[in-house]
Amino acid sequence: MQKYSFKNDYSEWCHESILKTMMESNLEQHEWYWHDYYSEKAKEFIRKKIRNKNSDIYFVSGWTQANLISISAVLKHHEAIIAVKTSHISLREAWAIEATWHMIINKQDENGKITVKKIQEALDIITMPDHMVRPKLVFISNSTEIWSIYTRKELEKISFFCKKNNLYLYLDWARLGSALASPNNDMTIEDISNLVDMFYIWWTKNWALLWEAIVINNNKMKEDFRFHLKQKWALLAKWRLLWIQFYELFKENLFFELAEHINNMAMKLANWIKEKWYKFMLEPESNQIFPILSNELIKKLEKKFIFYIWEKWDKESVVRLVTSWATREDKVDEFLNEL
Repeated sequence: MQKYSFKNDYSEWCHESILKTMMESNLEQHEWYWHDYYSEKAKEFIRKKIRNKNSDIYFVSGWTQANLISISAVLKHHEAIIAVKTSHISLREAWAIEATWHMIINKQDENGKITVKKIQEALDIITMPDHMVRPKLVFISNSTEIWSIYTRKELEKISFFCKKNNLYLYLDWARLGSALASPNNDMTIEDISNLVDMFYIWWTKNWALLWEAIVINNNKMKEDFRFHLKQKWALLAKWRLLWIQFYELFKENLFFELAEHINNMAMKLANWIKEKWYKFMLEPESNQIFPILSNELIKKLEKKFIFYIWEKWDKESVVRLVTSWATREDKVDEFLNEL
């Protein structure tokens, strides 16, 4: 029997409408790099959605590549990043950022989030400016690495503080769909775009084959960005492979329909588990939930399902259950029946 996976949100390829459009357009002839029809339509749509016609938009193929190129392009070698210890760039990018000669000043998170207090603490560390790195960029994720969601009030405070202290605010938006569809979310794409200098959206986790859209709002960060794409092997001759996926997801309402599905499946899991008096590491907010189960029960569940053991607690463990755009409701029911 093949096990069903709740391990991540990119086990499946992509939504079938993307494959269909790619096949239908296969023999069309287009301009190279970012000058094709689909690239222009996709960029036009993003600018319209965030209501900023002056944003520069680029696509790259992967998550770490997006962070590496974006951060290294806008910082000088003596400038550093402020991030929480649980951030993706701190834990899961194999020192990709440090390899571009940029220090990450790690601070303790609060439910996965950074706060103004923690940013100020990072600034206060720099007691000898001529001898130490200069903090310049604040890195945040929404949802966070433990899948909590920033509220508008929280993000406004951080944004105001960064502007006041001449810091860039950079948003890793790997799980855009799940964050926007969260019942605790009170922001739109436009709201978030207005509060950050640069952000990127990871579509690999949002029902596409691959690609990440980098959106630059701050004019100071735009200069020569395209040269960094070329130097770091991110300038694709057939960029339409990336753009056409975005175009298909957003030309109607497919993206948001799938975002609702991904969170509905997660909340169905979470609500049932709550009713049975199981505890959670933190309150479920998006498509990744963290129930605490006995190790004996986990071993039984692993006979039929694949999931990630996040952290061990004596005779219990925190497990991570992740739903995707393609999660089948009958498989959710099967998991709950087994539980």
